[in-house]
Amino acid sequence: MTKQIHINEASQYVDQEVVIGVWLADKRSSGKISFLQLRDGTAFFQGVVVKNSVSDQIWEIAKSVHQESSMYVTGVIHEDSRSHFGYEIEISDIELISQSEGYPITPKEHGIEFLLDNRHLWLRSRRPFAIMKIRNEMIRATYEFFNKEGFIKMDSPILTGSAPEGTTELFHIDYFDSDAYLSQSGQLYQEAGAEAFGKVFSFGPAFRAEKSKSRRHLTEFWMIEPEMAFMHQDESLAIQEHYIAFLVQSVLDNCAYELKILERDTDQLKKYTKLPFPRISYDEAVELLQKGGHDFKWGEDFGSPDETFISEQFDQPVFIMNYPKTIKPFYMKEDPKRDDVYLCADLLAPEGYGEIIGGSERETDYEILKQRIVDAGLSLDEYQWYLDLRKYGSVPHSGFGLGLERAITWICKLDHLREAIPFPRMITRIKP
Repeated sequence: MTKQIHINEASQYVDQEVVIGVWLADKRSSGKISFLQLRDGTAFFQGVVVKNSVSDQIWEIAKSVHQESSMYVTGVIHEDSRSHFGYEIEISDIELISQSEGYPITPKEHGIEFLLDNRHLWLRSRRPFAIMKIRNEMIRATYEFFNKEGFIKMDSPILTGSAPEGTTELFHIDYFDSDAYLSQSGQLYQEAGAEAFGKVFSFGPAFRAEKSKSRRHLTEFWMIEPEMAFMHQDESLAIQEHYIAFLVQSVLDNCAYELKILERDTDQLKKYTKLPFPRISYDEAVELLQKGGHDFKWGEDFGSPDETFISEQFDQPVFIMNYPKTIKPFYMKEDPKRDDVYLCADLLAPEGYGEIIGGSERETDYEILKQRIVDAGLSLDEYQWYLDLRKYGSVPHSGFGLGLERAITWICKLDHLREAIPFPRMITRIKP
């Protein structure tokens, strides 16, 4: 009986006959040869049907089968040095499972809005296939990195009774006649976890009710949020840059095929594995902007054009450290040398992609944090559990958050952040 395999196993079966369950991605004909572009969820490769080598019935199927039809193909695997994948199948038999009719995403060029409206189908195409495989590798590598570093994963709640960062950009939910919100961050809960287990991280969805249509914002995204007890900001920065270098190297090592599909410059990516990353202060970043002709004043937050300009001055990711207190959340620790800035940092990705990590050392003093909560107009009752962390055995601790989709957008060099999330528009299809 002929063995059934997946396309990504083809290298193990050169010159052997196999069966593969596939969909037809595209096809073309050249006289008495039909070239079928096949996919099975593991990779794409070419199937070749030669008229004189198959029955009339099989040749007719090869000529008439439509895009995205499903079938089993039987044939012999050969090396194909001309393709990204490196192998092809010379088909001897086709068993048609389901004939597809009128598939909307044809091989011609389509606009991004059309493709996102048809995201449930566009996922089958080469580009989103490569992006999602790289996304999966980055998630796998994240678990590997933090496990090796001695972290444990703790899941933060998705429904919360308050805003971690004291913002109004919240999705409100009626929770059995009480107010609740979709979480913006799991950070505060991770601080509790760090005081129980030392080093913890969360990986889960976050939500922000921003009606922004910039290429750097999503209302639903995924965050990796580590928190470390007995750790100051400088030590946290070292963890952050090692984590980023590990992610990039893992993609280089395990996603060469996908990077080829995206035509990503791997020599450029290799630069991002060299440590340490450059560090500049917020003050120095302001000077860079002003010298570059930007109308920017100290105390303002960086917008997308500002971050792009700053990041373009460096060949690697760059840390911007110690932002003004007025533009950062209440829980950060004040710089002991200055009363106007926090011990915090954002990591900007190169090539103009802007912020991918935000982090800080956390305030440890009970009374200072209590007053900050009051000054921010937040409820002391809602944050009493958070204050308890400073009341019972407070220690220096630091943490950060990485936006997964932003990191994917940079590593894959995408034009649209929405390409980095599997189903960015499916919520619009939900009907009451």
